[in-house]
Amino acid sequence: MAVAFALLLVAIASVLFHLFSPWWWTPLASNWQYIDDTITLTFWITGAVFTAIVTFMAYCVFRFRHKNGTRAAYEPENKKLEWWLTIGTAIGVAAMLAPGLVVWHQFVTVPAGATEVEVVGQQWMWSYRLPGKDGRLGTSDARDVSSDNPLGLNPNDPNGKDDVVIQGDDLHLLVGKPVKVLLRSIDVLHDFYVPEFRAKMDMIPGSVTYFWFTPTRTGTFEVLCAELCGAAHSQMRSKVVVDDEKDYRAWLDKQRTFAELSGQRNVAKAAYKTDTGK
Repeated sequence: MAVAFALLLVAIASVLFHLFSPWWWTPLASNWQYIDDTITLTFWITGAVFTAIVTFMAYCVFRFRHKNGTRAAYEPENKKLEWWLTIGTAIGVAAMLAPGLVVWHQFVTVPAGATEVEVVGQQWMWSYRLPGKDGRLGTSDARDVSSDNPLGLNPNDPNGKDDVVIQGDDLHLLVGKPVKVLLRSIDVLHDFYVPEFRAKMDMIPGSVTYFWFTPTRTGTFEVLCAELCGAAHSQMRSKVVVDDEKDYRAWLDKQRTFAELSGQRNVAKAAYKTDTGK
């Protein structure tokens, strides 16, 4: 009796903790309400199954408890019960997978007119690249990575000369404008994640992954690395600032292009050689 009562308390307490828990998602700041809805549906299905199973266990413990003089009935199989369990399980799994597949299709289908933004992860910092006035990002190659070219941009690609390079600083985005986020890692696995945007994706060395989202409200949001990437993983932080049109243009005008940064580095190197005589 006590065990059955304890099982019921576990089921009830688990449901109440989920419904009234102070730990929940951060307020949404993107178009991905679909992701929240899909997770909520999964919670309802798994919660209902969990409650049903624990309640059934409590019933069995109480109904078939030991009684002097009573012997258990042996039933090696029950085809009717097996069919019900098989069909019910298939329906539950399909109900969880189908919405996820629909949302995944939306997640990887980038709308026309989305702005491309490149995110580069490396131990242990974030860097960003935005297209210049030509609206196109230049190519890059890991073989071009050096102290003078930390993002590995192709110096011979004319499309990359006017690319805006932001290294170790905040990324600004325009509110209400769809963004295709191109993800690239220079060293190990990383994962670019802003909780308020919901969207995230692993960054795999040697390949470019992507996702898209639309910022729906202005504000400053923290960037986290959601993939264990080394000793300073927890310190790999940055910020994404979502601006209105005026503030975004003001910020963008202050940024440096790849050509400008390369010119500054060349001047610095020439000055160093002159001063040192090397």
